[in-house]
Amino acid sequence: MFIVLGKSKTFISTFYKCLCIDFDRYMENWILASFGIKSAHSFPSVVSVAGLFGDEGLVPVHLQVAGVQRPLLEQLQASPSLLWLGPTLGLGPQQALEIICLLGVLLSLGAVLLGALRDSLVYLCLWALYLSLYTVGGDFLHAEWDNLLLEAGLLAALVAPCALLRRISASSHHDPVTFWLTRWLFFRLVLCTGVSKLASGDPSWWDLTALSRHFETQASPTPLAWYAHQLPDWLSKLGAVYILSAEITVPLLMFFAPVRGLRIGAFYIQLCFILLGGFSLLHLLTITLSFSLLDNDHFSSQKKKTKTKTWSQFLLSCLSFLVKLAVYLLVLFSAIKLFKLEINWEKKVVTSKTTFTRKSFEEFVKQIQDPTIWVGVLSLTWEVVAALLKCVCARGVLNKLSSLIQWAIFTAAAAAVFALSLVPYTAMAGMSGGKILPEVRKAYGAVEKYQLVSAYGIQHRMVPPAGRPEIVLEGSADKKTWTELNLMYKPDSLSECPPVVGPHQPRLDWLLWEAAVGEHDQNHWFTGLMQRLLEGKPDVVSLLQVDEAQYPFSQTPPAFVRAKVYHYHFTRTTEDGTHPQAWWKRQYVREFFPTVHLGDPALNVLLSDAGLKEKYPVQSSPDTPVSQALGLLRGHVRGLSGPLVLLTLFATVASILLLKALFSRPRHPKGPKPKSTSEHRNKKPREAHEGSEKSRAPPNRGGKKDNSEERKQDSDRSPPRKRK
Repeated sequence: MFIVLGKSKTFISTFYKCLCIDFDRYMENWILASFGIKSAHSFPSVVSVAGLFGDEGLVPVHLQVAGVQRPLLEQLQASPSLLWLGPTLGLGPQQALEIICLLGVLLSLGAVLLGALRDSLVYLCLWALYLSLYTVGGDFLHAEWDNLLLEAGLLAALVAPCALLRRISASSHHDPVTFWLTRWLFFRLVLCTGVSKLASGDPSWWDLTALSRHFETQASPTPLAWYAHQLPDWLSKLGAVYILSAEITVPLLMFFAPVRGLRIGAFYIQLCFILLGGFSLLHLLTITLSFSLLDNDHFSSQKKKTKTKTWSQFLLSCLSFLVKLAVYLLVLFSAIKLFKLEINWEKKVVTSKTTFTRKSFEEFVKQIQDPTIWVGVLSLTWEVVAALLKCVCARGVLNKLSSLIQWAIFTAAAAAVFALSLVPYTAMAGMSGGKILPEVRKAYGAVEKYQLVSAYGIQHRMVPPAGRPEIVLEGSADKKTWTELNLMYKPDSLSECPPVVGPHQPRLDWLLWEAAVGEHDQNHWFTGLMQRLLEGKPDVVSLLQVDEAQYPFSQTPPAFVRAKVYHYHFTRTTEDGTHPQAWWKRQYVREFFPTVHLGDPALNVLLSDAGLKEKYPVQSSPDTPVSQALGLLRGHVRGLSGPLVLLTLFATVASILLLKALFSRPRHPKGPKPKSTSEHRNKKPREAHEGSEKSRAPPNRGGKKDNSEERKQDSDRSPPRKRK
């Protein structure tokens, strides 16, 4: 659910809007690129919402709605979701979810294509729609990128222009203050992710072998990952050093540096690192947030005229160059010193080894927390004071007053978001964050359910040393002959090429990847999956295979099902360098789920423990035009895969934007270029000045000759008259 069209739209909107020079339009670009992700990928959720949360899905959402007796306002306060409005509007739970998804995609597509909809109220509605799904989504919508989408959605509502305020005053002096929050979010995301790799004690990151295992153990490996897996070990270790330096050293030294060139350099360092990670929702949203390191001049296509620098400007540029050189050398020196980088000229390799201990790293994390918070405070204060000076210098009493009011409102909002973000930030690497004011911690606890700010890096997954654990589903009609139930996006088949899934994010496949390292009783939704496979529910089967020909039990559901865990490994190239016939090799590890059948007492007990037993009679949804339209739409998209729907929407949006850019290009007439008003105004005093000089000049003796020559020139310039 909520597959990632917005990621694709990230690039479309970023590339298209970054051509703009105006700072406000650049901020709109970021808004579309960050929060458009969330809303636009809502449409493919209609493809999978029935299988995940429908009445016949894995975790039916009506189980949460049934038996709720509290008043509507109390229920919304306890669990913020628009789903609770469904019964009031005469909608069933599944229909309410599908309408929420469709509203999200319609608003997001409108915001991409229509400038009038790029308003803070629109993005606030999109944030509320996603929060409604997040609240009832359970394990399927509680990933780290979901938290990031919600926080980015809140910032989008703050950064976007508000039509109500624009009618009162066109002032936008407060924009840098709210836009600064995106850089702070990007800083927390990158630094906490890097710290968690080492703070978790993952041995693969401490011995720098994580990349050699990551390519085959990531959530959605691609064919390119197979070739990257063939790289020599020393190069994979060097890549791990680059990642740790880009996520820890670079943010600390360059993200809030007063030198512009350092922030631009940090952007390209992060961009190279993120592109190596893949095209999942988290990576593409991170790319969008990285644009907060840039400024408007970086995207300007107009070259500034070179002027002769004064001595002070020359000395300032030299000082800036020396600071940039010192920081880059410090980053390089720290990588060499901390990871003992040495060149072995005989073997022509670069060796690396971690030289610090886990205890020293934990002390380092404790020491950097307070300085980084104060750097954030000073940086935000700088933006606030600069915006205040612009408001004070505004022309007109009313304009100045409205600018100051907007500045005060948005400054207070930015300060509140910054203060709340310190609570999860100080929990980095397991720190208690005891220096945070109790009032701030209490306020964070009151709004935590709204996901205004989140902690990142806490869901770090250990890289399995024994290989990629995969759950393989099997079905049988007689309990003797078993057939594997292969999923579209999982590496179940050894000979098939890994599929290219990104930027689509299949939720069921991702949860199966997470569950493979644990037990089935830790993942209650898995029991619902086995039950629906035994019942042969088409909405759930479409999550495995949209093509019925690829599903072995498309005609008759299996009578028995079970699940096993295998360890998968990428194959290696042969000695002569040729590609082997199989992409994967695997080894059986253990049983994950016992053999069950419909009516099995063991299955009923597991369903009761998972809370998937019907406690109340299921009320059928009323047959209304809305339900009929949703059923028709559901039937049309059931046979479509998520990537196909995603690419179709991406191509449609790209085509519309391209046509819009072509037809909106101004057409210059073939005649002479009309003079601008400024040139016309400048010309009048010049002519008057010239006329006064001529009047003061001495009379010309050959005036008759000059007058005749002027008349001749005028007659040559004037068009010939038609003879009657």
